[in-house]
Amino acid sequence: MIPINLLPHRAAKRKAQQQQFLILAGATALVGAGIVVIVHGFLATRIDTQNSRNHYLEAETVKLDKQIDEIKKLKEQTQSLLARKRVVEDLQANRSEAVRLLDQLVRQLPDGLYLKQVKQTGDQVNIQGYATSNARVSTLMRNFEASPWIENPRLVEIKLVKLNNANLNEFNLNVKITRAKETAAVPEKKPAPGAPKPAAKQG
Repeated sequence: MIPINLLPHRAAKRKAQQQQFLILAGATALVGAGIVVIVHGFLATRIDTQNSRNHYLEAETVKLDKQIDEIKKLKEQTQSLLARKRVVEDLQANRSEAVRLLDQLVRQLPDGLYLKQVKQTGDQVNIQGYATSNARVSTLMRNFEASPWIENPRLVEIKLVKLNNANLNEFNLNVKITRAKETAAVPEKKPAPGAPKPAAKQG
């Protein structure tokens, strides 16, 4: 029987398998490296894009902050101007009310009654004076009630005093001035008897 040596064949087969394994390993490594490069490039591109967006958003945020600051300043300036406007309007309204109050006092003041103090606080007016009788004070209050510019006359105090050897009634009363916008269309009523008539216009 002739002996057969299989060692070279097995060695060649083993070497071929090793070469195939090395080839597959190298190919796998190359494919893996390629995938890593592709993924890295994709992620780098996404990161750059996101960074660009972030920079854009930051710049827009700075612009918006500046605009918000400007709007706040404009609001503050507007409020300041409105406050000044209200002050001017209040001063003009108070001046008009003072003139109207003096006119009404002249119109509504009956004979035998003399004023010593008129004090205005807002739309409230305190009036103090002397009258020859209680009836004169009652007439004044009725005249105020009939006026479209004065309302809510309220007697605080009336007492008998002696002034320059004459017995007089010292009175203290409060009234309220009505706003022009509420009474502008209201015709003025005639004062009660005893009040002086307004001077006739000369033309």
